[in-house]
Amino acid sequence: MASRRRTLRDARPRPDRDRHTAAAAGGLTMPAAVDAQLERLTAADPELAAAGAQAHDRLRAVLTASTALADHLTLHPEQWRRVGDDGYPEALAEAADEHEVRLAYRGGLLRVAAADLTGEWDFAQVTAELSALAEHTLRAGLRIAREETPDAETATLAVIAMGKCGGRELNYVSDVDVVFVAEGDLDVATRVAARLMAVCGHAAWPVDAGLRPEGRNGPLVRTLASHVAYYKKWARTWEFQALIKARPVAGDAELGARWLDELRPLVWTAADRGEVVGEVRAMRRRVIAHLPKADAEKEIKLGRGGLRDIEFAVQLLQLVHGRSDTTLRDPSTLKALAALTTGGYINREDGGTLAEAYRFLRTVEHRLQLQRLRRTHRIPDDPEAVSWLARVMGHRTGEQFLTEWRGYAREVRRLHEKLFYRPLLEAVAKVPTSALRLTPKAAEERLTVLGFADPAGALRHIEALISGVNRTTAIQRQLLPVLLGEFADAPEPDRGLLAYRQISDALGRTPWYLGLMRDGGPIAQRLAFLLGTSRYVTELLARDPAALRMLADDRDLAPRDPRTLTEGMSAAVARHEDPAAAVAALRAMRRRELLRVASADLLGLIGIEEVGTALSALTDAVLAATLSIVDPGGRLAVIGMGRLGGAETGYGSDADVLFVCADGDETAATECAERLRALLSAPAPDPPLDIDAGLRPEGRQGPLVRSLSAYRTYYARWSRVWEAQALLRARFVAGDAGLGAEFIAMADRIRYPAGGLTDAQVTEIRRLKVRVDTERMPRGADPSTHTKLGRGGLSDVEWSMQLLQLRHADKVESLRTTGTLEAISAAADALLLTPADAEALGLAWRLVSRVRGALMLVRGRPSDQLPIRGVALAGVTRALGRPLDEDPGAFLDEYLRTTRHSHAVAETVLYD
Repeated sequence: MASRRRTLRDARPRPDRDRHTAAAAGGLTMPAAVDAQLERLTAADPELAAAGAQAHDRLRAVLTASTALADHLTLHPEQWRRVGDDGYPEALAEAADEHEVRLAYRGGLLRVAAADLTGEWDFAQVTAELSALAEHTLRAGLRIAREETPDAETATLAVIAMGKCGGRELNYVSDVDVVFVAEGDLDVATRVAARLMAVCGHAAWPVDAGLRPEGRNGPLVRTLASHVAYYKKWARTWEFQALIKARPVAGDAELGARWLDELRPLVWTAADRGEVVGEVRAMRRRVIAHLPKADAEKEIKLGRGGLRDIEFAVQLLQLVHGRSDTTLRDPSTLKALAALTTGGYINREDGGTLAEAYRFLRTVEHRLQLQRLRRTHRIPDDPEAVSWLARVMGHRTGEQFLTEWRGYAREVRRLHEKLFYRPLLEAVAKVPTSALRLTPKAAEERLTVLGFADPAGALRHIEALISGVNRTTAIQRQLLPVLLGEFADAPEPDRGLLAYRQISDALGRTPWYLGLMRDGGPIAQRLAFLLGTSRYVTELLARDPAALRMLADDRDLAPRDPRTLTEGMSAAVARHEDPAAAVAALRAMRRRELLRVASADLLGLIGIEEVGTALSALTDAVLAATLSIVDPGGRLAVIGMGRLGGAETGYGSDADVLFVCADGDETAATECAERLRALLSAPAPDPPLDIDAGLRPEGRQGPLVRSLSAYRTYYARWSRVWEAQALLRARFVAGDAGLGAEFIAMADRIRYPAGGLTDAQVTEIRRLKVRVDTERMPRGADPSTHTKLGRGGLSDVEWSMQLLQLRHADKVESLRTTGTLEAISAAADALLLTPADAEALGLAWRLVSRVRGALMLVRGRPSDQLPIRGVALAGVTRALGRPLDEDPGAFLDEYLRTTRHSHAVAETVLYD
């Protein structure tokens, strides 16, 4: 962020006040007309000659920047004195009619313009003085109106300034927005208000009462009770947004104060009334949509990257966060922006950029309006007019000015999108105001309601996170109401909050952490969901908290493609001479990728097939990189078996492999294989990758590594049908590619036997399946909900497909695949399965595989038993992305129904 802002500043002239005022004050060659008018003014009033350099500088600045004020001085040359005279309040207080009000108002305008253009006052003081000038003008208009209205004493009237006047940030030419509140005779009060509007409209600017209740269709004047009733019952979001800037400025001060005391609190509960965030966003979009395209590109107020983008972003943040933080309730845009920045709601760089852009755009607005005292917010099309504007803004050329303006517009638009559409903002808005401001006792009661088993302990975690008055704790106060709601949706809220505190303790002093939680798109909600759902993810993040940055963007959560993984791990190995250090780096990279895949899985960004492919590619890459360390001579080929070979690896899967070497390399190759296994499974903080070579010939009793010739001999002479079945998953994954290809070619002859299986071999497979179902089922396990060996589970689906492959792949080439789902699809295409049976097997395989993965993610350890009730089942359904309001029992029914259908199909395939 800081570098982005520095780049913006370096690419354009700085918009400092001195440069903007120097041009108008005499930094450029003055037109001859200015000198001529000064001479005429001096001739009309000789005192001007003796007035001194300061008065002359002020006059030159005004005459250069404003033809309208120059014309006014031509008609009223005596008013040159007003450029240094702050006495306009007295002049307005003494004005007897509209003409005198106009003259006094223009005199005050001369003083503000002179101080603005010569740099005597900064931007904030200029807008405050313009607002004060408007207040005094309203008071003068009200006084005259009351004097002219019969029975005026029967009504009490207060004038409430809205908009920029209410925020003390008025510009030179603008309607002045007001609301009228009265007591007594409302007819009389209405006549007084109408006359006030007429006086000020003729003398200075239109008075706009369109922000009143019911707008232009509502009565001009209402009682306090009527105002309160309207705002409590019928007011819309934009009306509360407008009230942020409301301020009594004229008339009965006591009535105005009571009006403000009654209505201002309603602003800070407006977010409880509905979709306040969506409504404010929609209103901003409507403004943009109704702008003509030509205007949208040149409008500095309403167009993209204009003042409204800043103001709407600030006001939306005020509406949402101002409910609990009273420091954010200032009606001034700049002061509110400063409070938002100080309070940690906007980061310092963004807050500084927005404040800088706001001053720049408002200064452009002022210069445009001063020229002819016309209400305009549009960059002119005429190149000469742009050149004039550039000069009074302190630029040498129009192109320099346009470059600066466009740079600000781009930054404003970027930051508007970032703040206005921040997911956290919408989440905070949904938290009731009462939940944002809690005493310790009330907080503990709320935690109980949210489902925390140990509310006192949860409160201690919260107090530890928000104790203090620094920006870190300020941001935590924004985050926690949202995060607590997310944790409350988890089966074990206490565990999620504890994990969040641990992550925060680990990263609390890291400059980017909480800013990223606040600004990083969906990070906060995603982190809360993951911590509340998955022990597996929590453990990975505890080891590498900085990895949570990837939660900001769906693209960062997309699994890395195999080539990227392989290249990255090869580069990591090359950076380390020590093998142990190189493998430690590989395991750390693997941990980061496991977190990426698990997070994407839990967040519903990828499906079960992508999970299996991604985890298998990750294992391939780790094996290849480790093999390059332990076997630089290239003696080995690693063949993936089981789920690795089928590219169906799960989170808790071992890497089932066979090791193959060339003839004569058995001893050295065995040393390499043993070293590879030791390095990848050695105790370490990162998850181990256990290498399982149990599917090799003769099982664990046979040699770890065999030559290709030895494999050929074994499979030709001694292999059993189950070993041909195991080879159905064989896939080259790492090492010597040529050796791997030869092994796969040899395996094809075994796993796709010519003529299929004999009856005896089919019987043998059936016998083995029965033994697996009965002997390997854990004691006490429920066969109806065991994901691997249970009825209709993975074993049923995979064995039935493998039997079809062994029997028919010699003739049906599409069955020659290592993937289960591909085999199901191929069997259906070959009419070996009916479409309904294929669908039943595919649905079951996907569902059971997802459940098996969810069990690992939720518990942090492998499990095959689906729980049938309670917190454990709720955790699984949450990990699967089931609706929060769904009864977990409904999912259990779906699981049983799906696996029952799958089991029926498997029985038909295996035993018919």
